[in-house]
Amino acid sequence: MKRFACEAFKKEMRLRVDFNNMMSGFVKGGITPEELEANAAAYEAAAKGMDEKRGSMKWRELPFNQDEVIKAINAKAKDIRDNFDDFVVLGIGGSALGPIAVHQALCHLRYNDLPSERRGGPRLFIEDNIDPERMESLFEVIDVEHTMFNVITKSGSTSETMSQLLLVTNILREKLGDGWTGHVVATTDHSKGNLIKISKEFGLDTFYVPDGVGGRFSELCPVGLLAAAVCGIDIEELLAGAGYMDEICRTHDIWHNPAYMMAALQMKAVEKGCNINVMMPYADSLKYMADWFAQLWAESLGKAVHTDGSTAHTGQTPVKSLGVTDQHSQVQLYTEGPFDKVITFIGVDKYRSTVEIPHAYDSIPDVAFLSGHTFNELIKCEQFATEYAVRKSGHMNCTVTLPEVNAFTVGQLLCLFQLETAFAGELLGINAFDQPGVEEGKNATYALLGKHGYDEKKKELDAAPKKEARYII
Repeated sequence: MKRFACEAFKKEMRLRVDFNNMMSGFVKGGITPEELEANAAAYEAAAKGMDEKRGSMKWRELPFNQDEVIKAINAKAKDIRDNFDDFVVLGIGGSALGPIAVHQALCHLRYNDLPSERRGGPRLFIEDNIDPERMESLFEVIDVEHTMFNVITKSGSTSETMSQLLLVTNILREKLGDGWTGHVVATTDHSKGNLIKISKEFGLDTFYVPDGVGGRFSELCPVGLLAAAVCGIDIEELLAGAGYMDEICRTHDIWHNPAYMMAALQMKAVEKGCNINVMMPYADSLKYMADWFAQLWAESLGKAVHTDGSTAHTGQTPVKSLGVTDQHSQVQLYTEGPFDKVITFIGVDKYRSTVEIPHAYDSIPDVAFLSGHTFNELIKCEQFATEYAVRKSGHMNCTVTLPEVNAFTVGQLLCLFQLETAFAGELLGINAFDQPGVEEGKNATYALLGKHGYDEKKKELDAAPKKEARYII
């Protein structure tokens, strides 16, 4: 029996959300229980909206409906581990940020630098940009004849990803001729878009992004699961953790629903002028969770109109930070700067390593006091001290704690933030699942590069005000 099927394991590994430092009894200008109770009707309406829309939020069903997909992914992952030295993901946005975050969380922190026998799988490269220097440098460190490429785009029209595929296809053809198709796996829509056409024409192995699963909500489908499985992550446990959090968060009572409470508190904080949401993990393994969350929060909630068509311009700006690194770069602002931020700390009860601080300079008291402790104690003390300093200065903050970092707890964390985001969208009365602002930039790019059908957009760009030399110095 898998450990995640054990109720005792689930209980032991349940995440905790501590929002004491959001409340008025702890920070000046904090939120009162009465303020939350006064919004009870809005929270209930939002919870009902979440229930009613569950059928269209297909990402919520991913922990429960992918048994056959998991088998296929694990089989393909084993084949890749057995036959390839490197695995390269070609994707951008949710196609990259989720895989990066999960890999950082659950694999060795210096995974690619390990010898192959210790890795147990190929090196992983996630190419989420089109900087020409970066693209060229990739091919200086990999041998394409021993590399599998996973091209990920649901629409099949993502310019960045498709340009990468064009480059890779050309290089593979030069090296391998018709054998290039055995070095590319596609992840895309099952019937729509350009990539599925290419996949069918050339017989590429293909995984599908389910309908109703947008990029930033796609980590728990083949978009993220294939890379995870290739690197030896237990994807069943990852999904089980997400499913566990989904079950926890089905209650309408925000006082017992961590995702809904976090959303309610953030939206109440926005009313008080906190338009910035800082995420600060105190674990290098969780560093890129802040990057993944930044897209989730910004792209979902930054909207110009409400669902009824009225003007909105909603959104709270996400900022990524890392404890303790950014105690030495950002915390000065968080403690003494404007009251426009909420800091979400992410802590870990039990790190996967224990490192002792040895004795060496006992004659120097200001150094010797560290000896005999551990790095584990030090980082926890620094986290507590930062929370204390931020609270003392009157800035709202909350803490999410993982008992340890493993696939089950990371699955919970992903689901928690997704549900928080969706519930916040309900409270704001906006569509949290589209991205019209992103589409505007995409369309402008298509027009500039001469894509068929974008003549009017090109005319619009040509008619834009010309820059004046006097404003360039």
